[in-house]
Amino acid sequence: MTRVLITGTAGFIGFHLARFLLDEGFEVHGFDGMTDYYDVRLKRRRHGMLLQKPGFVATEAMLEDQEAVDRVADAFQPDVIVHLAAQAGVRYSLENPRAYLDANVIGTFNVMEAARRLEVRHLLMASTSSVYGANDEMPFTETEKADTQLTIYAATKKANESMAHAYAHLWGLPTTMFRFFTVYGTWGRPDLALYKFVDAILDDRPIDIYNNGDMYRDFTYVDDLVRGIRLLIDAVPERPASNEDIVPGDSLSPVAPFRIVNIGNSEKVRLLDFIDAIEESLEKKATRNYMPMQMGDVPATWADASLLQSLTGYRPQTPFRDGIDRFVDWFREYHGK
Repeated sequence: MTRVLITGTAGFIGFHLARFLLDEGFEVHGFDGMTDYYDVRLKRRRHGMLLQKPGFVATEAMLEDQEAVDRVADAFQPDVIVHLAAQAGVRYSLENPRAYLDANVIGTFNVMEAARRLEVRHLLMASTSSVYGANDEMPFTETEKADTQLTIYAATKKANESMAHAYAHLWGLPTTMFRFFTVYGTWGRPDLALYKFVDAILDDRPIDIYNNGDMYRDFTYVDDLVRGIRLLIDAVPERPASNEDIVPGDSLSPVAPFRIVNIGNSEKVRLLDFIDAIEESLEKKATRNYMPMQMGDVPATWADASLLQSLTGYRPQTPFRDGIDRFVDWFREYHGK
């Protein structure tokens, strides 16, 4: 039985991944700090559901606590580590940048150290489409340079990629970084746009629409995302013997068992079309408050997911209208609205 240590299992994506792997018969140890960045009750509900499944145990501790990370890793002896825990949120990074350095840099270093020491079969870690920053050639591909991050959040994630590449090179630690593109779905975070829009519309509050709605996102449904992660667990990168062994379009490092993979729906959706679909699902119109572009935000994201498909035979495919309908059904049931 494969043992997987997942950080962030009380979080949005970590919860879904843990549930998916448990249903497939994996043994999962969850690690989560239960920070109050958003409602801890939602996090406890997620963990409560996971704890009802055989094969799941959890530890509540902070990633910055190296002793706690080492204690859990040593006791569990994972075959695979999937590091999803992070201080998330582009906008919050403008208010509290230090939280991102503590969680995303120091915390990630502690996870990497544990993975190195235990010589795990595969370390997989979350990055973000935000690392593409000011790049404007789309769809974004993993092989293009990404050196123009626009927020501390994105900068810490790019730092994670660089740190991971160094560890993969130095210690032969097989590592895959995945860049997520605007993930949404059931049990989502209250600070995400879909959650905020649905909540506001049902409460007759206006919604803020930045850049006057001239925004495009590659909305990726969470079930598609975690299926992609599950398949990537088995796509363990190997250090190539030479540059000639790297297939064109593959982000595999020439000097390390290290790879970066986009996980996105490969569809650039206009924000106003996304809001129209929310209104249709709710059968209620929004009061729209058009705003200028938010500091640090980008006008568009769009993934080239062909590398994911070539590695796993899979690419995300849930139409955004279907994903919105599923979220709205969950939201109404969870909140009784």
